[in-house]
Amino acid sequence: MISLKEAPTNLATERAIEARHSPLLRSIRKNWDLYLLIVPVIAYYIIFHYIPMYGVQIAFKDFIASKGITDSPWAGLKHFERFFNSYYFERLIMNTLEIGLYELLVGFPVPIILALLINEVRSKLFRKTVQTITYAPHFLSTVVLVGMLFIFLDPNSGFINMLIRLFGGDPVSFMTEPGWFKTIYVFSGIWQQMGWSSIIYLAALTGIDPQQHEAAKVDGASRLKRIRHINLPGIMPTIIILLIMNVGSVMAVGFEKVFLMQNDLNRESSDVIATYVYRSGIISAQYSFSAAVGLFNSIINFILLLSVNFISRKVGQNSLW
Repeated sequence: MISLKEAPTNLATERAIEARHSPLLRSIRKNWDLYLLIVPVIAYYIIFHYIPMYGVQIAFKDFIASKGITDSPWAGLKHFERFFNSYYFERLIMNTLEIGLYELLVGFPVPIILALLINEVRSKLFRKTVQTITYAPHFLSTVVLVGMLFIFLDPNSGFINMLIRLFGGDPVSFMTEPGWFKTIYVFSGIWQQMGWSSIIYLAALTGIDPQQHEAAKVDGASRLKRIRHINLPGIMPTIIILLIMNVGSVMAVGFEKVFLMQNDLNRESSDVIATYVYRSGIISAQYSFSAAVGLFNSIINFILLLSVNFISRKVGQNSLW
């Protein structure tokens, strides 16, 4: 039995709890279809990104398949020390870092420039044509792209070497020369992704108030000045967010494309952490060691992401969190 004195208190508590949770409940009830759409995405990240974190502990163990992850003996930091002292450590770090920074410095501004140029085109037909041409390479698989590179850059029958011969030069074996690997990797990636990456900047440009451009025209501002003082500041928050995300993945050089382009002749400049993890973990079955190398790479990316996000928040008030 609840006394009459306790009843008002309990009623007030229930109302307070209801008032606190009602906005969320109302939002879920009102937008239940939108929440339902995001369930597969959340499930994907939980199943394929968070649950597998359980296996990260093998980086600190001498993993034995017959004993499983739990019963394998602990090894501490042995595998990390082995990687730091290995012959390949410096080469792997430098190649991964150089390719990542090369992509960031050369590839990051290109979609921004392309979006600004497309936005200034007045002919709808020409704009759609340019967008279609620049978007199309994105839908090519990595295998097809690398196959095209081998065909176009073939020293005997490749189109590029035919042009070199036409102007009196000697053919170059681009795909086997270590000095050409990083440039081919980065610029082929720019060609494939620049159109697709420009979509988000074009979307940001559509959010800029047209009255700003009209006022600038009245004041006599040229097109370049309007791009500099209106368009660029208008999409700057988007640029900063994407820059933070790109810096956070500088060391995450993709495995598939590097592996397909790699051969014994260019391995000196093409061997990165991802391919080394593949050789150690899959081919040599050194699961604990390869897990330690992969974890080290992820930690470096995480530190870079936190650092750049912190600097951006302090300097420009724009950040991921």
